[in-house]
This record gives sequence, structure tokens and C-alpha cells, in this order.
Amino acid sequence: MNVDMPDASPMRPNLFSAFRVRDLRLSNRIVLSPMCQYSAVDGLPNAWHQAHYGARMIGGVGLLMLESTAVSAVGRITHGCLGLWNDEHAKALGRLVGTAHELSVPIGVQLNHAGRKGSVQVPWRGGKALQACDDPWPVVAPSALEQSEGFPMPREITRDGIAAVVDQFAAAAARAVQAGFDVVELHVAHGYLLHQFISPLSNRREDAYGGDFEGRVRIVLETVEAVRSVLPAGFPLFVRLSCSDGASDGWGVDEAVRLAVAMRERGVDLVDCTSGGIAAALTRTPGVAFNAEAASRVRTEGGISTGTVGGIVGIDQAQAVLASGQADILFLGRALLSDPFWTLRARRMLNAGDVPAQYLRATF
Repeated sequence: MNVDMPDASPMRPNLFSAFRVRDLRLSNRIVLSPMCQYSAVDGLPNAWHQAHYGARMIGGVGLLMLESTAVSAVGRITHGCLGLWNDEHAKALGRLVGTAHELSVPIGVQLNHAGRKGSVQVPWRGGKALQACDDPWPVVAPSALEQSEGFPMPREITRDGIAAVVDQFAAAAARAVQAGFDVVELHVAHGYLLHQFISPLSNRREDAYGGDFEGRVRIVLETVEAVRSVLPAGFPLFVRLSCSDGASDGWGVDEAVRLAVAMRERGVDLVDCTSGGIAAALTRTPGVAFNAEAASRVRTEGGISTGTVGGIVGIDQAQAVLASGQADILFLGRALLSDPFWTLRARRMLNAGDVPAQYLRATF
């Protein structure tokens, strides 16, 4: 496996040093974090996605990670979520991949099943459960516990249902390869189905998929194995992992490290470290990389490459987080949402190369 492992080099990387994982080489360490646009129709991308992602491609990111993309129609968060549960989706997303590759930008897709956080309105329409007139769908979860007030009540997923979800992740990953994507990321975070299984706050099962650590992480490891089996040997597999629920009786960093080790042994190449999504919203300090410490522990103790996301806004701050050795790559969400040319500004500021010739007249 060809991965930049922790402390493999005495030289600390900077934002514009290359990063290699399996057969993929990133020209810099800046990744567009998956940020839902809630603008798809029947799971299909449209002009909004072409324009939105196109700007970030021109903006120079080392890797563009597509937003949460559902592995089944009932695995969506909203009606506006992208999908990869049929070949029509793969063909449409392939056109977006083609644009990225024409601009020499690697592109990945984040695969997800929303579980009990699905069948809701888009955020700007309230984000709560769809009503009967809104074409809702039934939602499932490890246990029949709602996310919070205003969300749909899930039914406990059956063992056959669990097997079907694992198969759906694998089928979507195979379509991602077919569409030409460079990376697949599994979403085990932010309160969605796979995270619901690993957290004791949402998983009260008494069968093989609940209870102790081994039971709660079983579906994640089965999904990793199924997805890895359909990916080419040189194709990278990432996992976005909530490393803490932010509650004393919830999932925490110690368990995240244990899971990272198990996933590495099954072919995961990088853990994209985040937090929250199951319990009440965590308190965040603006301008603080609040998941970097967890990423450092997963990287060091888990022996696996990591990314960190959350609270990274400034160029100097981003460079410091990376130079500290806490993570190998940085996922930027809101910073790149508000400024698609953040990377070009950083390139100029750090004297790491010029901007595209078409933008030489710009004032970065």
C-alpha cells in the first residue's frame, strides 16, 4: 500500500507539498470538504453543481470531495441530495468528473446513508420531517430512537436490512469507479446511519450489531470490506469519522482510534476526522481547528494517515495545523464555500506558484 504514513519524513509538509495515497497523487494538501448543496433532482446533478464545483476546481484545491451522495433513494437526507444508486447517476456524475480531470483536479465522492436523519426538508425550508404532502419515505436506524424533536421516528433496521445497506454501499462504490472518481469516502459521521451504529447514544441493539464496541462497529467494518473488494488495488478509500459525540456517555476518541486501526487493517487509507452529529450541537470556537487533536491521536496511535476538518479559516492557521503534524491533509468547508479561490490566495501568500493565466489580472 503506497500511503504517506505518519512521520515518514523528517521534513514537515506545507500546504503545497504533494501527498500520495495508493496510486493517487495530490499536488497540495487542501481538500474541498463535502458540503451538501441540496440542489439535486432525483439524485441527479445539474447546472448548479457544475458551476459550484467548477469554481473550486479552478480555485486550485488538491482534491475536490463531492458532497454526501446517497447509496439508495431512502438513504437520502432530503429530496435535494445527490445519488449514486443507479447507472443514470453514474453517467451524470461522470460528466462532472470529466470536467475535474480536464482541469487536472482529482475528485472524490462521499457515500452516505442518512438513516434516521433522512426524509427531511432542505435546511432553508426548516430541515424538519417531510409531511405527507411532501413525498416522504420511511427511515431506519439501529434502534427506534428519533434524532431529536421534529425528525421522523425511525424503525429499527432488520438484519436483512443491514446486509442490504452494506451491499448498497458496495454497489455505489463500484459505480463511482465506473464514473471515473479518484477517491471514495464513506460517511461514518455527523449522525448519519453508520455513525448511528457506532454511537451508544443511538444504538441500543442487543444483537450482534449492538452492545459492546465490536458489535457497534460491525456494520462499519463489513461496509469497509465490501467497498474495498470492489475498488481497484490502487484506488484510495477514505472514511469520514466523528471522533467524538461530545457527551460523556457517547462515542469518543479512544474508540475512534480502535476503529481506525481495524479499518486500516481492512484497507482504509485515510481517516477524515470530524466530530458531533448525534447529540446536541457541540460548542465551537471560531478560528480554532477543533478536530485537529483527535486527528493527531488517530494518526499517531492508529498508524494511519488523517485529515482534519472544522474551524480552519486562515492561511497561516491552516499552515500551522499541517506543519504541526496533526494531520496529513486539511478539509476546508465553510472557508471554501465563502471563497472558492482560498487556495489561490494561499498560493500567492506562500509564494508557492502562480494563479491560472486567465486570472493574472485578479487581486488575490
